[in-house]
Amino acid sequence: MNSITSLFNIKYPIIQGGMIWNSGYKLASAVSNAGGLGLIGAGSMYPEVLREHIRKCQKATSKPFGVNVPMLYPNVEEILKIIVEEGVKIVFTSAGNPKTWTPYLKENGLTVVHVVSSSVFALKAQEAGVDAIVAEGFEAGGHNGREETTTLTLIPMVKEKIKIPLIAAGGIATGRGMLAAMVLGADGVQMGSRFAASVESSAHTDFKESIVSSKEGDTQLTLKELAPVRLIKNKFYHDVQDLYAKGATQEDLIQLLGRARAKRGMFEGDLEEGELEIGQIAGLIHEILPVSQIFNNLLSEFNLAQKESAQLLFNS
Repeated sequence: MNSITSLFNIKYPIIQGGMIWNSGYKLASAVSNAGGLGLIGAGSMYPEVLREHIRKCQKATSKPFGVNVPMLYPNVEEILKIIVEEGVKIVFTSAGNPKTWTPYLKENGLTVVHVVSSSVFALKAQEAGVDAIVAEGFEAGGHNGREETTTLTLIPMVKEKIKIPLIAAGGIATGRGMLAAMVLGADGVQMGSRFAASVESSAHTDFKESIVSSKEGDTQLTLKELAPVRLIKNKFYHDVQDLYAKGATQEDLIQLLGRARAKRGMFEGDLEEGELEIGQIAGLIHEILPVSQIFNNLLSEFNLAQKESAQLLFNS
């Protein structure tokens, strides 16, 4: 066991990202049943929908699972109260100040993890009393840090600053990537894109197909004036770029974005007008697979890479 498997009482230090429109109870329970930590993505759920998913997840797995909560939503207080009421023991928070809700969650006996994009925010989260940090690099899909720090550089810099367990995220979808992150100092990994393209993901089949057909360079970080987000370059993405070329104001961008773009793209499968949030690593994801097979692949790749890397220095 390492610090992450001990913290969550799981078999493997593999955490599934709590992605909006992808991470319902079916995905979370499948990941937990496979030996990782599944997360329900509360960001795309009304409070009572979240309650329903928590209860279904509790029936679908006897293993630990958690809920990911982006703190920028107006009903965050109601969301967190439901999580406590339903007996969830693990919460991952993001997109907000960890000082605001960590004390409340800790008082109610929950394990709290906060997602950051810099060592400065990692230190602030540690000071707020969280139990572990997710350091997410610029490669990650969806909402992202403005700093554009890559996972390769972010993980060792955060590791140097903090004393609590560290989870690497951003650009990890293989056993080799998992090993690389842990060599850099991570105690575990969080994967989003790989699990978005799973059978159990709640995303639309057309979105899953767009992930596996993506190639190197097919995603880009944009909309920094609102909230930086990495998207597949579809019609909506190009409409945003055209607006930038015309000297777009923040108000222009908000008007173009409108409402429910992410739902339209990822959940309803509108590949032209929807937001298609995915990471750069999509170029290495070639199949939609069941979670159980994803885990088998990750573990066999990890073990093979570990053996190969042990010989690198001495076989030249």
